[in-house]
Amino acid sequence: MDKSNYKAHLALLGANIIYGVNHLIAKGVMPHKIGPSAFVFLRVLIAGILFWIVKSFIKEKVEKKDFFILIVCGLFGITINMLLFFHGLSLTSPIDASIIMTSVPVMVLIFGAIVLKEKITTYKIIGISVGAIGAVLLILFSKKSGGTSSVLGNTFIFINACSYATYLVLIKPLMKKYNPFTVVSWVFLFGFIFMFPIGIKDALTTNYAAFTLNTYLTVAFVIIGTTFFTYLLNIYALTKVSPSVNGSYIYLQPVISFIMVSVYAYALGHAEYIQDINSVKILSCLLVIIGVYMISKKPKVKLA
Repeated sequence: MDKSNYKAHLALLGANIIYGVNHLIAKGVMPHKIGPSAFVFLRVLIAGILFWIVKSFIKEKVEKKDFFILIVCGLFGITINMLLFFHGLSLTSPIDASIIMTSVPVMVLIFGAIVLKEKITTYKIIGISVGAIGAVLLILFSKKSGGTSSVLGNTFIFINACSYATYLVLIKPLMKKYNPFTVVSWVFLFGFIFMFPIGIKDALTTNYAAFTLNTYLTVAFVIIGTTFFTYLLNIYALTKVSPSVNGSYIYLQPVISFIMVSVYAYALGHAEYIQDINSVKILSCLLVIIGVYMISKKPKVKLA
């Protein structure tokens, strides 16, 4: 693995650690402090402003023919992706959400092969299969557990996963053509345009006076960490590695969520999470880690 790919994999690791932590942190303020639509509205608005501030230092024009793809990426990568994820997360458990998101690599691999003619190697197939086994084990055992699982919430998360996979594949060619800040700034702008009529009412009627310090810190983490920094890390990685490798790192999210739930259950005394922790889920998480390793690692080419 060369130096640039090494940095790309570190970027993907960092982004997905933040995503995994976000499953539990964001759910902690929804919907009793802020509704999903209002949360996404603030997330897209403030993060978009930050991206355009950075973009103001980059003098680069986008060709007219590429605006259609940017608009589609704004719809799938921002509006549908974030809205359905937050609405789904507000209805279901953090672990369920992170498990369902592991379907993204499979969809990215398929969409990438169709749209970008990306080669599906045996190594990638084996890695995805190993990770998928871990995810399936988690899904099967989550059905037998108690908690806050929801069919509707899980459905929203799955559609969100399809939308995010579509975004990862469509955005790849633009990342090679333009500066990443140029691409993501336009994507957030178009995403906000689609989001505006959906979230403006909830954003204006939210009772911000009821926010505690913890609420503000959570909102800041989601906007700055889970939105601004993770999109930066992902777009950087997409300039170095394929969409399928990028998508494969989502397999780490249930592992991170599992660790966070363990901390909440045993270190912070949240007894409602204890029932989600067992040896089978630990095994599943180990399989997920092995799957990510196999997908990200390129086999050494033997010289004759």
